[in-house]
Amino acid sequence: METYPKIVRLKDGSKATLRPMVEGDVQKLLAFFRRLPEEDRLFLKEDVTDEKVIQQWADQLDYEKVFAVLAFVGDDIVGDATLHTDHRGWTRHIGEVRCVVAKEYQRKGLGTTLIREMFHRALQKGLHKLRAQMPDTQLGAMKAFQTIGFKKEAVLKEHMMDTKGNKHDLVIMTNLVDELWRKITDQMMEETFSAEH
Repeated sequence: METYPKIVRLKDGSKATLRPMVEGDVQKLLAFFRRLPEEDRLFLKEDVTDEKVIQQWADQLDYEKVFAVLAFVGDDIVGDATLHTDHRGWTRHIGEVRCVVAKEYQRKGLGTTLIREMFHRALQKGLHKLRAQMPDTQLGAMKAFQTIGFKKEAVLKEHMMDTKGNKHDLVIMTNLVDELWRKITDQMMEETFSAEH
């Protein structure tokens, strides 16, 4: 936690500030979700436009169960990523990553940056494997996960129903934390080499 707040540079040269969610973020987070286009909210597991939902997240903040990092530009939230873990049972070695980015900040590397933050948290927690789930129509999200080495592990036919009642295939992507660490380290070395030459 001592590494936050963290300033990151995006592909277009703009900057964003990353930090964990705190109880006082309810209204800004609610405004972020309400600004999202409807198609970006169709597949979220909860009605994030309902203030009671966001307030419940704030009231139940527990970084050991759900680690949430927000991306800010100025005072506005432009991205939200979470790592969900369960310390009991047969999937206690697995974390689930979720990530949402404002439309105007997509394709600028913010999604990939937030996913990397979740990976670093997974590394600290000693997790073995990371999982991400999304509808087959969210190609941008799939690309962000593929960029750092996630692979499609399964497709469950008509396994998701959006808020309008339409059914979609659910794509499950996974990556082993050790493999992800190697991939991210290689990418960082390539970026450093490119910057120096």
